[in-house]
Amino acid sequence: MVMNGTRGSGALTMAVAVIVLAAVAGGLFGGQVLAGQDSLDDQYNAFTSALAAIETTYVGEADSEQLVYRAIGGMLQTLDPHSSFMDPRSYAQLRERQEGRYYGLGISINVIDGGITVMNLFEGSPAYRRGIRRGDVIARISGEDATGITSQEAVNQLRGPKGSTVMVSIRRRGYDELIDLEVERDEIHIPTVEGSFMVDDSVGFVRLGDFSETSSAELREALAKLDDLGMERLVLDLRDNPGGPLDQAIRVSNEFLPRGDLIVYTRGRIQNSDQDYHARDDGDHMDIPLVVLVNRNSASASEIVSGAVQDHDRGLVVGETTFGKALVQSIYRVSQEAGLALTTARYYTPSGRMIQRPWDDAFDEYLTYSLRDQEPAPRDVSERRFTDSGREVYGGGGVEPDHFLAGPIDGFDPSDFGRLLAARQEFAFFAERFLAVGDNRIQAVGRDRRYVSPGFDVDEEMLAEFRTQLESRGLTVEDEAFAENLDFIKAKLHFEIDLALFGVEEARRNLTFSDPQAQFALTLFDEAERLLEVSQGGAAVAARR
Repeated sequence: MVMNGTRGSGALTMAVAVIVLAAVAGGLFGGQVLAGQDSLDDQYNAFTSALAAIETTYVGEADSEQLVYRAIGGMLQTLDPHSSFMDPRSYAQLRERQEGRYYGLGISINVIDGGITVMNLFEGSPAYRRGIRRGDVIARISGEDATGITSQEAVNQLRGPKGSTVMVSIRRRGYDELIDLEVERDEIHIPTVEGSFMVDDSVGFVRLGDFSETSSAELREALAKLDDLGMERLVLDLRDNPGGPLDQAIRVSNEFLPRGDLIVYTRGRIQNSDQDYHARDDGDHMDIPLVVLVNRNSASASEIVSGAVQDHDRGLVVGETTFGKALVQSIYRVSQEAGLALTTARYYTPSGRMIQRPWDDAFDEYLTYSLRDQEPAPRDVSERRFTDSGREVYGGGGVEPDHFLAGPIDGFDPSDFGRLLAARQEFAFFAERFLAVGDNRIQAVGRDRRYVSPGFDVDEEMLAEFRTQLESRGLTVEDEAFAENLDFIKAKLHFEIDLALFGVEEARRNLTFSDPQAQFALTLFDEAERLLEVSQGGAAVAARR
């Protein structure tokens, strides 16, 4: 979704135009005149009468709040895949993701083999400072057994007001007893720039994994760092980026466009929904050759950025056709704690493309788009538009890249076997076990933790250990399937170990050298430079030279 100042919730609740209103059933639509007011009154009376009958005569106990919540959700399911109701928990999560911060410990967790396992830590967070490690299993929370609870239940217990404390008991390989740690909750900033580094002496690489209210500032800081390191060309990685606030999509796009260029426009029914958004100033990096990486999980705000870059011939878009999310949701507060995301407009790229992918009332098929291999869709001539230089582009279903290369998982296109390994988080599980136990190829540091050196190789011995792990966890490993996915397996094992030992930026940098899509992108800068000359008449390039 595209938002104006807030973010959507869930994997596919992407960027949104937000209008937060204190609203009740009768005032949700403001002052707009609705057709058939008498009919609407009858429908409202029917609903309240049904609710009253349930509350007073139903043989069992009925939760009025849940009845209302589910009724609202049912209404929205008849509209489109992105209109949704947010109960208090979802509504609070929305605000956290919008703001890019929350109060807690600063860890991400998942359930592995029934245990609440620490997958990542934010550097400088309370958990980081207290010595919690990636791979630790949270066995108890506030003295209560955490075995078998869901990750969301654990999150609810671990988060809390700033300055409050929570006692966690950690199970760590190499230790016979649980490690008890009291951790003080603090404000946690969730960075959206997941890595910024130089690939070589002249090419910079920035991965923007998400959009929040801090994304444009984070991007400017990352680009300034790369400028100081001699960056002359840039890869902007928007793969797996689900979107976020509309204003951030505009500001990120503006970084690469001259003043006055149209970035996106919206059209809808409610007041002020028809808006044109232009670059306010000359972007600081409007004269640098640019390649934008996207995939099937790039959505909404990511599509605004890639669509603007493509329509203005500002850079090359490389990878897979994007998700195709071009509906604008407005957020209405329907109670003190609950909210409603309602589709109120559509957005269009500068050339006039409507890139929303059709759903034809088949919501499940629409929402599982990213799980299926892409097939070239027949182009509808009515959806044809033209870039500033006259290149053909098409709407009707995502942003089509200038150069297509399948790569849904970190730039790779593994077989079903490889995708299963990723879905089961086998790579992360191996890294946790390998680093905790180790062998004679690595140097022990303490009794419980072992390290490989930077630049290590995933060798045959490590691969054999990985196969043993898979078989011990009930997977049949066929030689042909393993060999077919070998490059992917080695890259993911390397990435997970790097992530644990050296941090996300170093892990991302190392992955770039094996990532097929990233490597392909690096070969296209001559074309990107020619496109830059077309878009700017050669003036900027000449000045830079």
